[in-house]
Amino acid sequence: MTDATYAPPKVWKWDSESGGRFANINRPIAGPTHDKELPVGKHPLQLYSLATPNGVKVTVMLEELLAQGFEGADYDAWPIRITEGEQFGSGFVEVNPNSKIPALMDHSSDPAIRVFESGSILLYLAEKFDAFLPRDIVRRTETLNWLFWQMGSAPMLGGGFGHFYAYAPEKYEYPINRYAMEVKRQLDVLDRQLANSRYIAGDEYTIADMAIWPWYGALVKNKVYEAAEFLEAHTYAHVLRWTDEIAQRPAVKRGRIVNRTWGEPNTQLHERHDASDFETRTQDKIGDGE
Repeated sequence: MTDATYAPPKVWKWDSESGGRFANINRPIAGPTHDKELPVGKHPLQLYSLATPNGVKVTVMLEELLAQGFEGADYDAWPIRITEGEQFGSGFVEVNPNSKIPALMDHSSDPAIRVFESGSILLYLAEKFDAFLPRDIVRRTETLNWLFWQMGSAPMLGGGFGHFYAYAPEKYEYPINRYAMEVKRQLDVLDRQLANSRYIAGDEYTIADMAIWPWYGALVKNKVYEAAEFLEAHTYAHVLRWTDEIAQRPAVKRGRIVNRTWGEPNTQLHERHDASDFETRTQDKIGDGE
C-alpha cells in the first residue's frame, strides 16, 4: 500500500498478488512444491546454483581451486532456475531446506555431505582443500571476520536496497533512502579497509574476497540494480581498484559465467561438467541445442 496512514493489522495475512517482480516465487512457508530429483554428474562435487552474486562466490572458489591444481576439486554445476521455482523441487529442498541457491553435495564421503549457504560452502571448501584461508590464527580470524561481514551485510544490499530500488512494484522514498544510506556506509567500510590492504583481509587473496566481490564489485560496476550513478560508486576508488584486479583473474572470469542463463551468449555456460566446457559449451557455441 502507498497510503501513508497504513497501519499493520493485528494478524498478517499473505497476499500472493503483492511483492513486486518476484511475487510468484515468494511464499511464507517452506518445503517443496513439487517432486523433482536432482541430476548427479560424474564428479564427487555436485553444485546446484545460478550465477547470482551468491552463486558466483562458489563457482569462483571452485575454479580457483582447480587453477591451483587441487585434485578432487572438479565439479558438475547444474542450473537452478529460481524464477521458475526450481528451488522448491523436492530434490533441491533435501539439499537445502531453505530453498536458496547455491547448494552443494559432496559425494566423496559416505554418507554424502550436504552444504548450503554460500558462506558455509566457501568455508567448507577452504577447509577441505586447505586453501584460500590462512592457517595463522590472526589472519584466519581476519578472513572470517570479513566473510561473516558479507553474510550479514548483503541482505541489506539485496533484500533491502536492491528490492526497493529495482524490484518493488512502486518506488517508496523512505526505504530507498534508508537502504541507500546503509549501502553507502558499507561501501565506505570496504573503501577504508582497501585503502590499506591489497585484498579484503590483507595481502593474501582469500575466501573473503570471493564472498564480497560478486556483490559489491558488481554494484560499483553497475552490474546489479543499475545503481552505480545513484550511489556515486565512482567515489569509492579503493573498492574500484580491488574490483578491477579481482575481475582480471582467469578463474574469476570462468567462475562468473557458470550457471549463467542470461546476458550475451558467450557469457552463458548453463551447465559445467568439464574444463573444456568453457571453450565448447557456452551458448554462442551451442545456441538452443542444450
